[in-house]
Amino acid sequence: MSRTVLITGANGAVSSALLDALEGSDLTLRALVRDPSKSAQLERRGVEVFAADLGDPTSLPPAFDGVDDLWLLTAMDPRSPEHSMNAVWAARQAGVERVVRLSAIGAAYDAPTRNGRLHAMADHELQASGRHWTILRPHAFMQNLLWQAGTIAADGVFAFNMGGARLGMIDARDVAEVAAHVLRAEPERHHGKIYTLSGPQIMTYVEAAEQLGQLLGRPVRYVAASAEEAHAGMVGSGISHWLAGMLVEYGEAMVTGFGEFTTPDVENVVGRPARSFGVFARDHLAAFTPEPR
Repeated sequence: MSRTVLITGANGAVSSALLDALEGSDLTLRALVRDPSKSAQLERRGVEVFAADLGDPTSLPPAFDGVDDLWLLTAMDPRSPEHSMNAVWAARQAGVERVVRLSAIGAAYDAPTRNGRLHAMADHELQASGRHWTILRPHAFMQNLLWQAGTIAADGVFAFNMGGARLGMIDARDVAEVAAHVLRAEPERHHGKIYTLSGPQIMTYVEAAEQLGQLLGRPVRYVAASAEEAHAGMVGSGISHWLAGMLVEYGEAMVTGFGEFTTPDVENVVGRPARSFGVFARDHLAAFTPEPR
């Protein structure tokens, strides 16, 4: 019998990639969206869509009814443990068998970022929930560069407050493919596992800029911004003060070596190496290319 998977964050980058990875499987796919006006594309893909809000537990039962597996992704937010708690409680009440949760790099009670500490709380609650569970803790996404694709295309420059930090960045599509492999397997196969997911190599943003410039055929430059400059730039672009501050914390942590590692977990789960930065850059080259005049 086909299993039903409920996917939260269905319009985001990772969950959208997860839907791609699960396309053609024998799973019944169901999406939870907060804004029903954004459900048309999901419905065209044959995905069942339920409008609900993880911040409102009373809205969740219809979406969870009849679900076997939950893909739990919560947005970076000070209320993220509450949103995760509401989802896990709804899963328990509905008899959901398995929860696969997207956590954060280095999630721990003593993590150097608020996001890491918040995810540690939510991870612990899931582990004590009585469900089959798997937790994914991804490194920094290569897709974070897409936030600055416009300035790269226009000016050949991008900035983070990460100095010369060395990172094992990961392509979000690899995170999605790990999740897809877990969800297609029997619930016992990956139960109790925490996978720390990285790309195949450690690199700096200076090296990323060089690779991107070679593909574009023009110079691309990375600027090591200060924490204050990074925060002001993000707030100026419309990011909330809380989220900007949290992202600055990640930059400061990375400078200390927090992200200087890789793991074999992607290859161990999916059976192939994680995508390199060069593959990511080639696949997204159009985003970094100036519009023809």
